[in-house]
Amino acid sequence: MFLAGDIGGTKTVLALYILRGGELVREREVSVPSRDHAAFEDILDAFLGLDRPSLRAAAFGVAGPVVDGRCQTTNLPWVLEEAALGARLGCPVRLLNDLEAAALGMLYLAPEQRLPLSTARRGRDGMTAVIAAGTGLGEALLFWDGVRYHVQPTEGGHCDFAPNNAEEDALLVWLREKLGGHVSIERVLSGPGLFNIWSFLHDTRRVPMEDVTVQTITAAVDPSAAIARLALDGADAACIHALTLFCRIYGAEAGNLALKSLARGGVLVGGGIAPKILPFLKQGAFMEGFLDKGRFRDLLASIPVEVVLEPRAPLIGAAHAARSLA
Repeated sequence: MFLAGDIGGTKTVLALYILRGGELVREREVSVPSRDHAAFEDILDAFLGLDRPSLRAAAFGVAGPVVDGRCQTTNLPWVLEEAALGARLGCPVRLLNDLEAAALGMLYLAPEQRLPLSTARRGRDGMTAVIAAGTGLGEALLFWDGVRYHVQPTEGGHCDFAPNNAEEDALLVWLREKLGGHVSIERVLSGPGLFNIWSFLHDTRRVPMEDVTVQTITAAVDPSAAIARLALDGADAACIHALTLFCRIYGAEAGNLALKSLARGGVLVGGGIAPKILPFLKQGAFMEGFLDKGRFRDLLASIPVEVVLEPRAPLIGAAHAARSLA
């Protein structure tokens, strides 16, 4: 029995896996709101119960940097340590950055669990870039050693937001004033980031907004979800503008990552947001941002870009990481 976890700022997913016919098979799974619990261990104990199964190993993808087997989560007040968790569970434990787990899990997905955004075809193995917007923004690299892939986690989501036109210039200025300093790309490309974009459009009066719609969005428990829903329904021009801008910036950052890593193996777009906004991603703003790199447009046009549709990729990656410990 192996325990796997995907620990994010919004939700924590835990699952038990067993080996059956040489393959990992998910036996039981739970998903709970992360912020409803003071510590990760509370979720862990509730999931395993009093009659705990005997575990061979456990691995958890965590939204934050993992250094020397320890992680201070970025969007939660939790601290996780491999040694302490191993003592609690009675088995070897590995902590992975959440995008490290997601990238590892993507290696085990079937082709139909990916949807192409570009016309370039996946060719020979090579460096592959992974980018995923959700509660935050994660980035990772899959590099090929000639035999197999290895995962390199990063904290690229906290690099600077780089605007590419006058409207994005104004967005950066607005965010810098709001945040009082550094503006990371995560402040734009994330769930809260979509609301930041819409708020910028509202505060600067760049597009007309209906009072009823403004009230609906500002009163929503999840304003970004409300914005996306109105945009996808074609019900509000300002929300359509906000989500289109979000997609273009998403594509631009994916292009940045592809250039920095020379990702000839392709770019995989994961995370919880992409599958929910597929109609907008396919409309062209994402690829427009991705390709808009001047002299390197042709190079980027040769790189395949795919959306990962499987939401359990980080969990699958964590399960395989656990299996490698046994």
